[in-house]
Amino acid sequence: MSGAMSSVGLGELCISRDPTDVLIAFGLGSCLGIGMYDPVTRVGGLIHVVLPEQKAGNDPNTAKFVDTGIPLLLGKLVEAGAQQSRLIIRMAGGANMLVSPGLSGTFDIGTRNINMAHEVFKKLNLKLQKEEVGGQVGRTVRMYIADGRMTVRMMGSQERDLGAV
Repeated sequence: MSGAMSSVGLGELCISRDPTDVLIAFGLGSCLGIGMYDPVTRVGGLIHVVLPEQKAGNDPNTAKFVDTGIPLLLGKLVEAGAQQSRLIIRMAGGANMLVSPGLSGTFDIGTRNINMAHEVFKKLNLKLQKEEVGGQVGRTVRMYIADGRMTVRMMGSQERDLGAV
């Protein structure tokens, strides 16, 4: 990548160290956009995970699942020179998009994604600095490689800053 806005689609991840790059995950409903950034090496990455866990027989795309995608993103960042202890981690998404009487919990993939992410962060000894999750509205996230800043825009509202390093 070189000075570009790069869309991170469903089940994809993107890593960059180019300060002019902006990584974007559009239309996060129940999906999560998880950004990690090392302020010393100035390398960052964004993953767009779809489902909580990869089960036997599931799609082999490990970036698609929270339980395998977070370790995948972490590994790629470490390969690119990041240090796990310095990572700034932010997360957005996880909305409950299928709201209907009698269905709460059954199809609340957003909450299941959020809970799985918290479990994986704890298991890997990763500290989540900030999150904007849940609700019933989709979001778009942007990660700015220049300073590690991550912004969130909920559908129908203004963009909010989840902070820079």
